[in-house]
Amino acid sequence: MLILYSLALPLLLILGAPWWLFRMATSGKYREGLPERLGLVPDRIRHKLDGRKVVWIHAVSVGEVLAASRLIEELDARLAQSGGQRAQDAWRVMISTTTRTGQALARQRFGEDRVFYFPLDLGWAVRAWLRALQPRLLVLMETEFWPRMLVECRRRKIPVAVVNARISDRSWPRYRRLAWMWRRLLGGLALALAQSELDAERLTTLGAANVRVGGNLKYDVRAAAASAITEMLGESLAPGARVLVCGSTLNGEEELLLDALPADAVTILAPRHPERFGEVADLLKRRGVQWMRRSQWAESPEQLEPGTVFLLDSIGELASVYSLAQAAFIGGSLVPSGGHNPLEAAQFGVPVAMGTSYENFRGIVEKLREHDAIRIVRANELKEALAELMAGTPESIAMGAQGREVFESEAGATQRAVQALMELLDGAQANPADRRRAPAEVRA
Repeated sequence: MLILYSLALPLLLILGAPWWLFRMATSGKYREGLPERLGLVPDRIRHKLDGRKVVWIHAVSVGEVLAASRLIEELDARLAQSGGQRAQDAWRVMISTTTRTGQALARQRFGEDRVFYFPLDLGWAVRAWLRALQPRLLVLMETEFWPRMLVECRRRKIPVAVVNARISDRSWPRYRRLAWMWRRLLGGLALALAQSELDAERLTTLGAANVRVGGNLKYDVRAAAASAITEMLGESLAPGARVLVCGSTLNGEEELLLDALPADAVTILAPRHPERFGEVADLLKRRGVQWMRRSQWAESPEQLEPGTVFLLDSIGELASVYSLAQAAFIGGSLVPSGGHNPLEAAQFGVPVAMGTSYENFRGIVEKLREHDAIRIVRANELKEALAELMAGTPESIAMGAQGREVFESEAGATQRAVQALMELLDGAQANPADRRRAPAEVRA
């Protein structure tokens, strides 16, 4: 199986080379970090290892980096307590990402000497990073199951844990068709902390070992209401202006939103992908709406009047901007993309609307729906729904309050994950001959 996979992956890369090269030339999307993806470990990483014991955490993109942030901070603190003064006794948490946006956010939060691009799942690339880092533990966020990486870690007796694990409704049929393959690969996991009972059941069906329900780390992601951007925007809003935040929108959604926006509100529009900022700016120009672009406005801030669309063309600022909103729309949900995280707005008590495609966050959305803390709408219902949420009625205020309550009540997954990972590391330290084996508490 591994031989076939190892032959097929390079073949697919070769066949797809014209497309990849075109994308690199036109957008630069895959050009950045290419040497790292191919197994070249930069000096900025090598020089900072300094003989330390490494925990490697892989978070694909912005959402996973945000979810992992508190986990990394608390692991840093716990590992610092357990390490000694000598370098060989000290620990270092290293972070990899796949996307450029995830890389930028991770470097901003943790420093570039700890952050790198995850290697392509090619034998030489994977082995190069494992040789350089020599991790005592690899932690995968959600479901980043790469066969070569899993096999190489097993060969080196490096325990692999999956945290915040989930298998979406859309992905489940594909996983199930290849269950015979996943049983071989996932049976060696040292730990799998699932977001929900359903995710745990699916992982177990696929043969994953040591599965437990750990909860969703995204309930623990707390954005600060006060930040540089929120202070700037707050000072620039016209007196009495209400704010609608439309976050993480995808291609096809901005058109629908522009037809549905309340004319008497300031709308903050935040496309999901940075490469679309220019495209959305062109759309706003064509539609003839009053609009401003954050990158230009910041150079000379001016007052934001009702009816203005404020294009948030930045990375890492959206979460705190939700604190300014009277209502929020969560993108990726009016088009069949699976939706994005409604908790970023719900934590501030903001009433939230989403489209009907939310399978990537089904557990969170269903929990909010149980408590009447979210409004699910179709495209033809969007204008009326946004107007109702922005009106500040007792019903919309109650919806926001219920959302905040759900957010607070579901917290705690980070502490559970840190404790489980520390137990796993303690077990690996106590049993160096077989570091794959989880301690009894984790296997239970």
